[in-house]
Amino acid sequence: MSTNNRFFDDMSKLMTNAMGVAQGARTEAENAMKSWVDRWLADRDFVTREEFEAVRDMAIKARTENAELKARLDALAAKIQG
Repeated sequence: MSTNNRFFDDMSKLMTNAMGVAQGARTEAENAMKSWVDRWLADRDFVTREEFEAVRDMAIKARTENAELKARLDALAAKIQG
């Protein structure tokens, strides 16, 4: 009976170790793939989300300022003509 229990204990340890190795290999593969994708994207000169958001915010601000300036110019032109 104890031989049978020892066999199952050894098999359990073996499977636990195998799962640990598999998890480590999975993590390594994910890291390697992420690094490869990051390098590929960097080589393509794509903008990051942060860069895009910053430029978008600047464009929104510029449009708002332009609309305000146009309204002021229109008001001045109306005063001059009227």
